[in-house]
Amino acid sequence: MKKPPLDVIKRADKLRQEIEEHNYRYHVLDAPTLPDAAFDALFQELLRLEAEYPELKTHDSPTERVGGAPLSRFQSVTHTLPMLSLDNAFTKEAVLEFDRRIHDRLKTDEKDEKIVYVGEPKLDGLAVTLIYENGVFISGATRGDGTRGENITENLRTLPSIPLHLRGKTPPQKVVVRGEVYMPWAGFEDLNKRAASKGEKTFANPRNAAAGSVRQLDSKITASRPLKFFAYSLAASQPESHLSSHFDQLNYLKELGFPTAPQNKRLQGIEACLYFYDEILKKRRSLPFGIDGVVYKVDDQNLQAKLGFISRAPRWAIAHKFPAEEMITEVIDVEFQVGRTGSITPVARLKPVFVGGATVSNATLHNMDEITRKDIRIGDTVIVRRAGDVIPEVVGVVLENRPKGTRLVKLPSHCPVCGSLIEQEEGFAVARCSGGLFCGAQQKESIRHFASRRAMNIEGLGDKIVDKLVEEGLIKTVADIYHLQPKALSELERMGEKSAQNIIDAIANSKETTFAKFLYALGIREVGEATALALSKHFQSLDALMVASEEEFQTVPDVGPVVAGHLYAFFKEKHNRQVIAALLKAGITWSTPKSADQKGALEGKTFVITGTLSGMSREEAKEKLKALGATVTESVTKKTSFVVVGENPGSKFEKAKSLGISILNEVQLLELLK
Repeated sequence: MKKPPLDVIKRADKLRQEIEEHNYRYHVLDAPTLPDAAFDALFQELLRLEAEYPELKTHDSPTERVGGAPLSRFQSVTHTLPMLSLDNAFTKEAVLEFDRRIHDRLKTDEKDEKIVYVGEPKLDGLAVTLIYENGVFISGATRGDGTRGENITENLRTLPSIPLHLRGKTPPQKVVVRGEVYMPWAGFEDLNKRAASKGEKTFANPRNAAAGSVRQLDSKITASRPLKFFAYSLAASQPESHLSSHFDQLNYLKELGFPTAPQNKRLQGIEACLYFYDEILKKRRSLPFGIDGVVYKVDDQNLQAKLGFISRAPRWAIAHKFPAEEMITEVIDVEFQVGRTGSITPVARLKPVFVGGATVSNATLHNMDEITRKDIRIGDTVIVRRAGDVIPEVVGVVLENRPKGTRLVKLPSHCPVCGSLIEQEEGFAVARCSGGLFCGAQQKESIRHFASRRAMNIEGLGDKIVDKLVEEGLIKTVADIYHLQPKALSELERMGEKSAQNIIDAIANSKETTFAKFLYALGIREVGEATALALSKHFQSLDALMVASEEEFQTVPDVGPVVAGHLYAFFKEKHNRQVIAALLKAGITWSTPKSADQKGALEGKTFVITGTLSGMSREEAKEKLKALGATVTESVTKKTSFVVVGENPGSKFEKAKSLGISILNEVQLLELLK
């Protein structure tokens, strides 16, 4: 026997200690600090060392047992049949090797005789065993260490998907069923939202949520959690089941009243298993519950008996794991990106790590509130998650690995793209760049909005044309629109001379507008058409509006402190003022507002429209009301003069009635407009 060197002995001892520690955190405390993929890597390394140096293997090695010891707070129960774990395969080659070993043991030719398997999704929950006597649920327990588990009978009784009585007139005298308690994605997200709203701790993933919910001393808490159960094995039956097929037993479990995974499938040969893996992997993110792989089981129970077991796992089954969605790495730095609407997003620059089937070096941190909540610092060791095409994110910090000298993340005061001030409202998580007309990151969005029909109405300047103009460097700000030349436009891909000239004509026509439309076109946050109209009526000149204080803005109807802050920040930013000056220099103009004795018939009246109008669109009604001097808003307040009600009105109708506001139907509106 090959004697292991001293460094190998030390490494094996260290691996055992680490695996046992993580087993304890995962199985007993339900608070793992290591992603599954990282744990699997430690386990595989220990397996390799023990295979190379058999002398290293001890009776208490993690490779010889399953999970950890049960918590003392629950009564310990001994399983009639051990709840074994499964060996894992991470590659196609490992799955083919599993099939080859089965053929070798059965002395069959893998080319001529295909093994029939059953493919099942590998649920990411908590494995339990259920015992029924004479059709009645008697007891239930966790896996524990595989031999002894925790008695959680009262908690399992609260799960609607676990039958308290088996279906059928003559159920077996005794049935032992194995399965998985899990929490669906929708329930998990709802549970975390409710916890966050109360300031309580949220769960990292559905597996932790399910395990923590089932292992509560108070069964009322378990009953309040959105838990479900899938059966995956008929472990024992008295009298013995006459069914010799695992797939038939799964169908029998359904007849008894147990839910089973709808993705379960009988598969002819190992190639069919690999195809099943690919299909489930594609559907993974659309499934209503979390899975981390698929399981292949030999279908024939007689063949299972021939193949037997090793100390910790059956030889006739294997788990084919999906690419890891979580891994551990380090935060090298934090940078800030600017979105198309000016939102400032912190992004972690990471030590590259392979996760979710790709190498990840950047991950979103969402916003500063998330950074504070998770206490993420530059230099930290963190858990990174990447699920399918979802943007990688930092799930949390491994605090026990935090080195000395980590640095706090601070929100910059100025935009990293254009240098404009960064604005953050009190009580809001997202910070934004205030240089909306100037910021390079917001170019396309600000230009699209400026040219839209309800703003400057530049026909032909659609999304694709705007994209090309910005990408070719022909436009940097909205003011550059008025310096476009027909030749430059006509040279764009799929743009002829006639189309180019049409756009040039539309740009020229847009120069004559209204003060309100111009204000709306500037794209100031939360300044819609109604607010722009109210501002134009109140200030009557752009100069007066641009030098107004936050307090002055709040004297305008429907302008509160939040919108006033946006307005003040926008006009305070010199870059925005420069673009506005360039627009005016390019020839944009509007008529002077009417004097007091020329006010419209509905001047001073505020309208809200709700429901569907049959004779005109709501937009047309708004324009007609505004033309007569009325203000049209989106929300009903005590200051609202009239609420126009069409078909299928919303809550605004009820609010208007409760406030005693005058209500007009469509006929009355038409009479008023006449």
